[in-house]
Amino acid sequence: MNKPLYQREGAYIPRIAAIHDLCGYGKCSLGVAIPVLSAAGCDVCPVPTGLFSSHTAFPGWYMHDTTEIMEDYLNAWKGIGVDIDAVYSGFLGAPEQVDRIRDVYETYPNAIRVVDPVMADHGKVYPTYTPELCQAMSDLAASADILTPNLTEAAIILGIEWPGADISEDTVHSMIDGLLEKGAKNVVLKGIDHGDGKIHNYVQGESVDFTVTENELLPYMLHGTGDLFASSLMAAVMAGRDVAEATRFASDFVVRAMKVTSHQPDFQNRGVSFEPLLGEIANLLQ
Repeated sequence: MNKPLYQREGAYIPRIAAIHDLCGYGKCSLGVAIPVLSAAGCDVCPVPTGLFSSHTAFPGWYMHDTTEIMEDYLNAWKGIGVDIDAVYSGFLGAPEQVDRIRDVYETYPNAIRVVDPVMADHGKVYPTYTPELCQAMSDLAASADILTPNLTEAAIILGIEWPGADISEDTVHSMIDGLLEKGAKNVVLKGIDHGDGKIHNYVQGESVDFTVTENELLPYMLHGTGDLFASSLMAAVMAGRDVAEATRFASDFVVRAMKVTSHQPDFQNRGVSFEPLLGEIANLLQ
């Protein structure tokens, strides 16, 4: 039986610590999480893990690592009594940032933990990720109430070779079982292409039965769709949906946003355009 991880109570507005980077151009990370979760009636409390001039698909991007400020930043929250209902982490800039996330978990032990282990895709690790940071992210994944890896990230966490973009359902079960055995409570294995013109996401865990979602596979890729998927999934969870319902909503939402994006100039570089669709996020509360 599928069970929601969060139940909204009356007019209460839940607070989410969003621990991601902030990107100036090319929508991703906090640039996606803040508006999407805000539209779902959440108070988003950002914790920037790095500052980027643009996403890393552009040449000449600049990054400022915020690791040195994170401990003081989060300690200041304690001094003013900030309360947190969920912790949502994504891109990290250094292994030490995992320690800061664990500090947040210790401070708010009842908060829902959503880990989007943003570190790799299509068999390749992102350019800012060292082996040490990949290992730290893999360790963090074991603490997740909801873990949302793509195939490459799942393989890194499991310590196995990337199996390619198309895997059998037996392999899907094996990888999800492995991630659950490592400690994640619910897993959404996302973005699998079986060559049938569809994109597949697989869900399983303590609070959700094995579920598959299927959506149209569009003939182009966009930067930031993974962040949009995880953010809209969490928006649905914080609106009281179970993980299967939330995954289905997020899958549909990302496809619709990608279609909106295709009508924008230079659309394959600018990042995913979801702004006209934010009303759909707000409707989760109805």
